[in-house]
Amino acid sequence: MKSIRLTLLTTLFFLALAPWAMAQKKGFAFGIKGGVNLSRLSMGEVFTTRYDDLGNPYLGFDGKEVTDNLKASFQTKTGAVGGIYARFGKVLFIQPEVLVSTKGGTFDVIKTDTEIPIQESVTFKYSNIDVPLLIGLKGGPIRILAGPVTSFRIGDNQKLSDALRHYTSNFNDAMAEATFGYQVGVGLDIGSFSLDVRNEGSFTNLTSFQVTGPATAGNTSLKQKINSWQVTLGLKLF
Repeated sequence: MKSIRLTLLTTLFFLALAPWAMAQKKGFAFGIKGGVNLSRLSMGEVFTTRYDDLGNPYLGFDGKEVTDNLKASFQTKTGAVGGIYARFGKVLFIQPEVLVSTKGGTFDVIKTDTEIPIQESVTFKYSNIDVPLLIGLKGGPIRILAGPVTSFRIGDNQKLSDALRHYTSNFNDAMAEATFGYQVGVGLDIGSFSLDVRNEGSFTNLTSFQVTGPATAGNTSLKQKINSWQVTLGLKLF
């Protein structure tokens, strides 16, 4: 609810500025945009004991604790993104945006509770309200821009929830309510249309929790971050 209220307030703020900005005639744009995210999960490689919802370790066929090897996958997932943007300034500009964005990723789990280890891939998607605040420089039709982005979770893929419940009894704390990252990219303006290509990274973890099984290379926690490429097409309304 907090993220929804914040989005509504931000949208109303943009709309309230529109009449004033139109009166200035120069150095302002307001529009809509949409496109795709191509994202990949990054994480360390770690061995960890698997737990049930009560915090008890799972036991394998031989009565021993089930220990899995979790590692990142090179697969990428495609999601959609869309929302509104405003631009203040002509050459040097500030560009706030409010976007609904879907991202995802894949990680591999090597289960060792059988005589022959079994590898499975866990694929997930989730939805955010992303609020980038970008600073840019424009020369002719070309723009370069960069800045921070705050993301508020609004929906999770159940596969991710199910997978993480196997490894931590404190699942709610493992899923952050808000994450912080950055965007950097280039844009091209042609008439009322704009094309943007950006790279988005994370300052904070998508999930993070301690592991109690033997760790690889000294790791004692599992941390997951998302890196994305975003391509959008925008339409300036005024």
